[in-house]
Order: sequence, then structure tokens, then C-alpha cells
Amino acid sequence: MPTTLYLTRNGLLEPLGQSQVMGYLKGLSQDYQITLITFEKPEDMADTQAMAKANADCEAHGIDWRPKSFHRRPKLLASAWSMFEMFWSALQAARRGDTQLIHARSYLPAAAAWAVNRLTGTPFIFDMRALWPEELITAGRLRRDSMMHKVLVGLERRCLRDAAIVVSLTEAATHYLKQQYPNELEAQKITIIPTCTNLERFKLSSEPPSARVYGCIGTVLSGWFRLDWLAGFYLQVAARDHDALFEVVTRDDKDAVHSALDPDDILGDRLAIYPLPSDRVQEALQKQSASVMFYAGGETSELGRSPTRMGEVLGCGVPVVANEGVGDVADIIRRYNVGVIVKEGSEAAMTTALDELEALCSDPDLPSRCRKAAEEIFSLEAGTEAYSKLYAEILGRTDGPEAAPAGAQAANV
Repeated sequence: MPTTLYLTRNGLLEPLGQSQVMGYLKGLSQDYQITLITFEKPEDMADTQAMAKANADCEAHGIDWRPKSFHRRPKLLASAWSMFEMFWSALQAARRGDTQLIHARSYLPAAAAWAVNRLTGTPFIFDMRALWPEELITAGRLRRDSMMHKVLVGLERRCLRDAAIVVSLTEAATHYLKQQYPNELEAQKITIIPTCTNLERFKLSSEPPSARVYGCIGTVLSGWFRLDWLAGFYLQVAARDHDALFEVVTRDDKDAVHSALDPDDILGDRLAIYPLPSDRVQEALQKQSASVMFYAGGETSELGRSPTRMGEVLGCGVPVVANEGVGDVADIIRRYNVGVIVKEGSEAAMTTALDELEALCSDPDLPSRCRKAAEEIFSLEAGTEAYSKLYAEILGRTDGPEAAPAGAQAANV
């Protein structure tokens, strides 16, 4: 059985690790021997029950999980140390012959995989996930043209050029990258695989919601989520519908979210802010009337965003309230008629969006239309199959008698 090494800075115990890492690997493990290296947050590793459950899940699928501790500070040194740990683990595996392919999820894992590729020739997949340097700039955590920005762009350029295959989340990001790096991507293959969802879990509710609930799931304190827009939308709904309820399902600090979202306590006890284990998020979604996701649209960083929550929301038959300029989100909403697009953060724009949402929700076919969109775009089975084909293509290429260097036989997609 071919051996692969999967590198990610996300924790397997995080919701994202379960949905966007383990979700794929369960299927891929049927045909590939997988070693998984993740970086777990200390508070998650302290949950012995969750650790035992994750270990058992990996063992059941033949996945060799090697969790490492995630360090938050000091930021630069913590990131550098994580990258070194990934590099050293991957290098040892490559030299022992324990891995034939490295699947690098995002930039720092890709940088480690690139270094191993230079030393051993082991091919790697640059699974970009998003345009990370641009995301950091949008969030105010990186200054354009600073030394660190130049370092990250240099890593991006090399990883795009030398990867066996590049995976992008969106069409929008792919067009942008080809404009930025025409020479590096001239002979490179870019495959688009959006964030996928386990639609066996995120499915239509058997009962209609008992109340009108306007929800939001995931982090809202990231720096690239428009929490002020969410507050404005919630206030417009509250003024029009005195029975409406509001919730934010997040692991973010509850008091910080409340202070930013409802500082004057206008929503009062109609607003609930709480976390849920990753395997229970669907319980909240199935009770919602609409789910809101506002990102820093219009920024370059957002071209590469494929919100995990969108597939989960649509899978449960719930419409989406979103903004322009976020990956392929607006295109999907318009193509399938499964939500509304908010033009700007003004009160008038929020009122218009609410009018459109009320008209949309009166359509009895809306839930089934949302479900269809999820099945055609965000299916976990389709995503797993796409990754499996990439693995087979790369390993077949390197096993051949005239195997070429990484990326040399790739074609534009």
C-alpha cells in the first residue's frame, strides 16, 4: 500500500481538524497508508477523553497519528519551531522510506515539505487552503512589503513552482495566482477542491424549526470576519421581528463576542453565544432559519476563502446571508438561489437583504435547493475521490521509469 505523510498545523481535536482533515483521511486510508502529524492546542490535549477517542478513530482506520503541541507564543519563534518539527519529521520519514508523498495543508507545512523535496526528491501537494499572506495583511497581523511578508511570498512562489500539484479552494484564487505567478504556474497543475462536508451528518431536519433563529457558526474574532456587519444585520432583524432569536456557535471568548456584537445589550436574552463539540454543530444548524457569514470581502485575501460553514449550512437546508468578494460564495448563492448577498454594511443594505431573505424563505423548495447545492459542490465523497486521484497521479508519475521532477508534467487546469 502506498505511504503518504499528511502535515497540518490544525489540531485533530478541533472542529476543523475533524471536518477538513479526518473527514478526508478516513476515505483515503482505504487505499493509502497514512501518517498524520497535527499540532494540538494544550487545552484540547488536556481532554483525555477526546484524545482517547481521536486515537481510537485513527487506529480504526489504520492512520498513524503523531500529535504535537501547538505553541502560541512567542509568535514568530512558535511558528518557526512548528515548521522545523514538521520538516524534521518529514525528512526522517522520507529517508527511512516511510513516505512516498507529502500532503501539506497550508503554507508552513508546504514550506517544510518543499525543503524535504529539495533534499530527497519526495513529491508534495501544496494544499493552499487560502491566500495566507494576504489573510494576515487583512487581519492587520502583517504589513505588506515588510521583511516577513517578502519571506512568505518567497515561500509561496517556491511551493507553487515546485509542488507536484497545487490544490486551491476556489476558482477566484486560481485566476489571481495565475496573474501573480505566470512563469511559476505555466507548467503547473492546479486542482480546485472546495472545503467539503460530511453530508451524512449535515442533513435536512426531520422537523421544521420551532422558532425563527438567525445564526452564525465558527470564529468571529479572527480579524477577517465582519462582526460589525453581523451586529447590524441582527439589529435589523430584531427591530422587525420581536420573536426572532439569535445565536453564535463559536469557540471564541463569549464575553469578547458579546461585547463586540451587542455592547448595549439590545438583543438581551434573545442572543445566545456558546460552543458546541464538532460532532454536534449540525444540531444547531438544523434549528436555524438562516445562517450569516460576513468576511472582509473585496480584499485579495478573500479570493481564496471557501468557508467550511457554507457546505454545512447548505447541507442542513438553511439559506446563507453573505457578502460579495469572498471566494466563490456569491457565485454559488446566485447560481443555486440559496441565499442573499449584502452589498454593504449600511442600515439600508441590511434592510434590503432582510426583505430579500423573507421573500426567499417563503419558497417551500428552498431547503431542497440548499441541499442540492451542498451535494453538488461540497460533498465529502467527491472531495475524497478528487484527492485520491491526485495521490494516484503523483505516485504513478514518480513510480515510472522516466519519472520527472515535481510539477514537470503538470498541465494547466
